[in-house]
Amino acid sequence: MAILYVGIDLAKNVFAVHGVDEHGKLALVRPKITRDKLHERVAALPPCTIGMEACSGAHHGARLFGDLGHAVRLMAPKFVAPYRLSGRRGKNDAVDAAAIGEAVQRPNMRFAPIKSVDQQARLTLHRTGKASSSSARPRSTASGGC
Repeated sequence: MAILYVGIDLAKNVFAVHGVDEHGKLALVRPKITRDKLHERVAALPPCTIGMEACSGAHHGARLFGDLGHAVRLMAPKFVAPYRLSGRRGKNDAVDAAAIGEAVQRPNMRFAPIKSVDQQARLTLHRTGKASSSSARPRSTASGGC
């Protein structure tokens, strides 16, 4: 059976992957995939829809996975949170990946646009410029004079 939707929970070194087929049945569960193995695992998948929580690393992954022929959707973490199952399993990477896989299937989900490398670089410069200009600005006194 072909995998239609994949949810990937991003982390620094170890990722969790959760995939479902056209019947909604669990078809791929990899609770721990290292960074160097993730790209080859995704490349081995047939073209499908991949969901990730939006962050700077997710934009990089979205560009890579999009080049492999996958449709990549990024979602704000606050929109994924309602799909996390609470209970005995608690909150972990595998549960987060399952929630992302569930959220990406929803027809009314709001997705974030994938940023290019240039857009991310400009945003970084904008944010760092804002931070340095506000700290260098002199403060006015309450009396209005010297």
